[in-house]
Amino acid sequence: MVSDWQSVAFGTGPADRRRAEAGVAAAYTSAGLDVPTRYVWVPSPARGAVAAAVLAGQGDDLRKAGLGDLVDLAQGDLGEEPAGASVLNTVRTRPWEAERTAACSEQGPEQWPRVWAETGGLLWNQVQSLVTRVRAAIGALADQGPGGADSPARDAAEVVLRAATLDAVLGQHDAPWLALFESLGRLTGPLDGLAEAARSAGWWWPYENLVILSERPSDLYRDEPGRLHRGDGPALGYPDGFSLHAWRGMPIPPDFVDSLTGLTPGRISAEQNAELRRVMLEIFGYDRYLAETGARPLHRDETGVLWSIDLPGDEPVVMVEVVNSTPEPDGTRRTYYLRVPPSTRTARAGVAWTFGVDEADYHPEKQT
Repeated sequence: MVSDWQSVAFGTGPADRRRAEAGVAAAYTSAGLDVPTRYVWVPSPARGAVAAAVLAGQGDDLRKAGLGDLVDLAQGDLGEEPAGASVLNTVRTRPWEAERTAACSEQGPEQWPRVWAETGGLLWNQVQSLVTRVRAAIGALADQGPGGADSPARDAAEVVLRAATLDAVLGQHDAPWLALFESLGRLTGPLDGLAEAARSAGWWWPYENLVILSERPSDLYRDEPGRLHRGDGPALGYPDGFSLHAWRGMPIPPDFVDSLTGLTPGRISAEQNAELRRVMLEIFGYDRYLAETGARPLHRDETGVLWSIDLPGDEPVVMVEVVNSTPEPDGTRRTYYLRVPPSTRTARAGVAWTFGVDEADYHPEKQT
């Protein structure tokens, strides 16, 4: 069940528009509203947020920040017929809160945390991190306009766009809560239509007469812990080109990895942005950096070697070097560098930390 909603949350490819519209119509009906007369599809939540801002009468604020082209696209998407007022509270907020309150009361203070931890809690951090990044990137659309980073117009547009994202139903990114509700048998009535739309589309904005629905991502790349990660293109991309670039979850400029050809230890040390410097270190290779800078180990014992890389204006990168006890097919043994807390003082303590135990409690029968 949770795995199904995980697939929904991180699903890519074209929306199932017919199914999504049927889900939205069901949500309106369950909320006691007339079914919307128009469904406006946009290629990304960014375009949806701009359209919502235009409906809120804030298109001029976006134009002043140099986003006139996006405003024009939104006006073309929306047409001339009135959209009416937002019905987010009626369609999503109130039914959602009622079901959550009832479920919490039904489970009680002891069962509720356990049920959440076994369902929605398994998805929450990764999905919420993605939502936060998308909202920030939508707000940063204003950076494309003239005026520089301190432009009052840019700042006003960022506020407008971020506010517009708060008026959206998150569609596929509502998966954590929908996983919880389904486990409790509560995806009926008011939540049934919301769940159907979530399975079929991205973010959407409900109004009296129309609904703005966005497509799902066309591309999504994550590393093993579930963080956005890609070195040769956008980690998250939508059909209209709206995208996020990231390395191990860390935001990076679109051309950052490509710019690292001929990377040297000197260039790494000279980078002022601490987060980008860490990315550069990982791409360059910790072992290579240690060798080329003539670094000396902090400590060594039978478990491995503890290294530290001092970085200007940042905490040191401390790693423990370990050798895999299981040989490769060719008989060699692979060396790993494991990042550990800067306060680590011995190799054994570093290895123990990677296993989640204290140094005194680390007594491996076989180190791997």
